[in-house]
Amino acid sequence: MKYIDSHAHVFSPDFAQDREEMLQRAQEAHIAEVYMPNIDLASIDTMFQIEQQHPWCHSLMGLHPCHVFQDFQEVLAQMEEWFEKRAFKGVGEAGLDYYWDKTFVPEQKEALRIQCGWAKKHRIPIVLHTRNAFEDTLEIIQEEQDGTLRGIFHCFSGTVEDAQAAVDQNFLLGIGGVSTFKNGGLEPVLKAIDLKHLVLETDSPYLAPVPKRGKRNEPAYLPYVAQRISEIKSMTLDEVAAATTANAQNLFS
Repeated sequence: MKYIDSHAHVFSPDFAQDREEMLQRAQEAHIAEVYMPNIDLASIDTMFQIEQQHPWCHSLMGLHPCHVFQDFQEVLAQMEEWFEKRAFKGVGEAGLDYYWDKTFVPEQKEALRIQCGWAKKHRIPIVLHTRNAFEDTLEIIQEEQDGTLRGIFHCFSGTVEDAQAAVDQNFLLGIGGVSTFKNGGLEPVLKAIDLKHLVLETDSPYLAPVPKRGKRNEPAYLPYVAQRISEIKSMTLDEVAAATTANAQNLFS
């Protein structure tokens, strides 16, 4: 049995003291691959260093919506130069976030459109962050969709209708620790949406699953998420691991 963590910020300063031990624990927990969505310009060097030392950890390139400010076009231009230097498994973490600050909403929307363009140009998936902004994110994806745009609605937390709308756009749903929370609200979605549309993620160091809730999250905790999905969908853990691993491999291949 093996798992793929489709979304983990293992380059985060939260892991500065024990990164190697944390990655060792991930491998002991049968985590075969980790996908690292970039955040901003400052996170790139550490991300690349991890990838070089651990080839099973893969870099994505993108600008997180919470790091979109007035200078976003200049930042994106610097990021785009990397696509001429090397290949990436995907674009991200892109998207819209209206939870923390709505000062730069127009800039966030433009940044998302630009990054959708990268995904289409390079024929790679885009990983979407959407917080309090699902409808606007979906609208942009629908407008940008040319039949080749695909990716993940990371940390999905919407309704069954939202989930179906995302799936209809050829996107997968990233399911993480929230699925294990008592009031996480994901049970109806997990019952309604076929396993072929789901991938597992931790969003490390955030959103640790029960029974680790409140602690720093890490990829080794991914099996707790798989276990919860298996319970909700009345499937074996092996079935969930095999299907979600295949989904991630097909998306990022």
